[in-house]
Amino acid sequence: MSDTRERILMTALRLFAKDGYEAVSVSQIAGELGMTKGALYKHFKNKRDIFDSIVARMVRQDHDRALAYDVPPETAAEGTEAYRRTALADFKRFTLAQYGYWVGDEFAAAFRKMLALEQYRSPEMGALYQSCLVSGPVAYTADVFEAMMEEGLLRRDDPQRLAVAYFAPLLLLIQMADGEAALPNPEETLEALIDQFFARYGAEGGENA
Repeated sequence: MSDTRERILMTALRLFAKDGYEAVSVSQIAGELGMTKGALYKHFKNKRDIFDSIVARMVRQDHDRALAYDVPPETAAEGTEAYRRTALADFKRFTLAQYGYWVGDEFAAAFRKMLALEQYRSPEMGALYQSCLVSGPVAYTADVFEAMMEEGLLRRDDPQRLAVAYFAPLLLLIQMADGEAALPNPEETLEALIDQFFARYGAEGGENA
């Protein structure tokens, strides 16, 4: 991606996260960048094209991050082999990385804030918020846990219920990071909660798998 396209995406996303997608115009984005609308249109067709490019980038980053931590990059419906290979330690590392990503990565944090701001204004944004940050990760985690149960890493239980119990602390800590109630050492807290979860629900010998 060219430096100019990157600047446009990041500037637009910052504005979307601050004022909301609908409230921001192409003229405002161009003005923030110190360029004309015509110059911006050489890189993107319209505001929707910018938004679609932001979402596409998030999808790519999500896929690449999963591969980097040896967890499934696709849904269970697309392929189950990677789910059977997922180890508890790798899933723990991935979960910890997710906190750092959604809170510390400038692009991801702005994307999350934009969706949080817009989720009640637009059904599309609400669905995207759920898919990226709530119901989507819970469903993904449930599929991972179901495979772990089949591989003997977790004891048999309701994977959906366990997924909710596992994912809830991560989502809460992410939300707390935006306010004054942020914990001083959220990563340590999250790691301790993950360890407690696997100690409780791991099959015998599965905690260190």
